[in-house]
Amino acid sequence: MGKYIYGIIPRRSLSRAKSRDSGQVNSNGEGLFGGWVYTIPYRDISAVVSDSEIVDYTHVLKDALARQLVTHQKVIEEIMPEHIIIPMRLGTFASDEKEVRDILNKGYRVIKEVLGKIKDKIEIDVVATWSNFASALKEVGEEKEIKEFKERLLANPKGITVDDKLKVGVMVKKALDERRQKYAFQIQNALKTVSQAFKVHEVMDDKMVINTAFFINKAKQKDFDRKVEELNTNFAEELDFRCVGPLPPYTFHTLEVKKMQFEEIDWARKRFGLNGLAANKEEIKKAYQRAAFNSHPDKKPNRSGVEKEFDDVTKAYKILLNYCQDDSCSFKEEDFRKNSLIVQVRE
Repeated sequence: MGKYIYGIIPRRSLSRAKSRDSGQVNSNGEGLFGGWVYTIPYRDISAVVSDSEIVDYTHVLKDALARQLVTHQKVIEEIMPEHIIIPMRLGTFASDEKEVRDILNKGYRVIKEVLGKIKDKIEIDVVATWSNFASALKEVGEEKEIKEFKERLLANPKGITVDDKLKVGVMVKKALDERRQKYAFQIQNALKTVSQAFKVHEVMDDKMVINTAFFINKAKQKDFDRKVEELNTNFAEELDFRCVGPLPPYTFHTLEVKKMQFEEIDWARKRFGLNGLAANKEEIKKAYQRAAFNSHPDKKPNRSGVEKEFDDVTKAYKILLNYCQDDSCSFKEEDFRKNSLIVQVRE
């Protein structure tokens, strides 16, 4: 039986939450796969976990994955009102309690740094959709360039071909996308004045204009809500707004655990010609710069396979940066085993 990890909370904040010895930490206590939710402490932080069989999420069906995501987020969001919580990526398992503590130990510096960043902060996701999509399409279709093109087609004695219709469709989509981008820019500009940061999510369909996460200070939430109301009024005839939150910082500070393989570290080291048993970050950086210069497609445009070579250099650099969490790192296999667990903010 493994441990499923939902998130990390400061241990000192457990005035009302329970420890492992005393039971649940959320309102109903039930997590994924029916496991009881509790905490495993390490120093002044704790992992929020439940007992679970370890599941390979790469083979979970889409519908089941969606249901598990809902439960994963439900546990985190039930804890959030009383405690600062850093979400863990969906599907984060540890083999046992010892490995949970090992994760907390290895990620301690990153965890403390993130806890400082998210204190008194929340995420609010803003979605805007066309109020009347058919009307928006019609309005775009009446723009001068498109209207004139359609008139020329109608006046053509040979009639309108399938290609002509496709061209009109492409023109309408381009114009609609330009209007969407214009509105999204206006909305983001208005809301970023009361936000710490924002990240743009992919729109789900043509009816969606904006899907953006905003990271805000709790003290600014009323100001943020007022800004959304102003936008809703300004775009009343064209857009409908919906806010989701307050949420934990899913978009900005979700943690993930990576279990690195010695073979990939050894490959990356050799790729840069780092033949010693250790290296510091400055040595790795210089080795990367040399390798990147010698394999950059712009510098070697006529060399066969240079793009693949440059991609390998970039990949090797990312691997070594992830591995070398401190100023220096050892490439000995016995030392690697002690440092193969990496905790980082998901990119």
